[in-house]
Amino acid sequence: MRVLIVDDEPRLTKTLSLGLRAEGWVVVAVDNGVDAVHHAVEDDFDVIVLDIMLPGMSGYEVLRRIRAEQVWTPVLMLTAKDGEFDETDALDLGADDYLTKPFKFNVLAARLRALQRRCAPERPVVMTAGTLSLDPARKTVSRDGVPIELTRREFGLLEYLMRNKDTVVAKSDILRNVWDAHYSGPHNVVEVYVRYVRRKIDAPFGTNTIGTVRGVGYRLESGEVPDGN
Repeated sequence: MRVLIVDDEPRLTKTLSLGLRAEGWVVVAVDNGVDAVHHAVEDDFDVIVLDIMLPGMSGYEVLRRIRAEQVWTPVLMLTAKDGEFDETDALDLGADDYLTKPFKFNVLAARLRALQRRCAPERPVVMTAGTLSLDPARKTVSRDGVPIELTRREFGLLEYLMRNKDTVVAKSDILRNVWDAHYSGPHNVVEVYVRYVRRKIDAPFGTNTIGTVRGVGYRLESGEVPDGN
């Protein structure tokens, strides 16, 4: 899952980024409204954490602009203020939830998970590809009913491939969506983790779910027979 954090408090942003990455989220963090609007409009996120008090452009204005651009990503507003008018204004402009500083990290994480579930009903509860099943909510994977243990990164990779099954995805897209939008390390880390995942979901079962498309990336086969029309 991908989250955009918009806050000009470096300490808070660092804390939230570390915590959410530990939870398995891909985090993009910016400290101003202009960058927030750009990323919200140009990139895909599961949820946005947006502070109201920002330099130059307030969170209210950021929210107004992205909704005007038909961006319906769920937004959780943050503010140090504690007043019903702030909450009313945020919700009226199109915010989906509201949290007053200071707050506990586990409360924010739970709110984000709830927003992501509530605002993405088109996503299946359990994703499948042939006999392979992945439950995003429970963080479980199985093949023919046999549980498969994956690390957090391996799970994120498999989840992204399953959300794009039967589609070729480039290594750069995998890095941006599973690692980080600003990842600058070697691209062969994708090859390494694809190999790890194959050893767990395919090798023990005699299957070949993740195919390599040379010079492009990878494709996870759904196992479904296409219509002949």
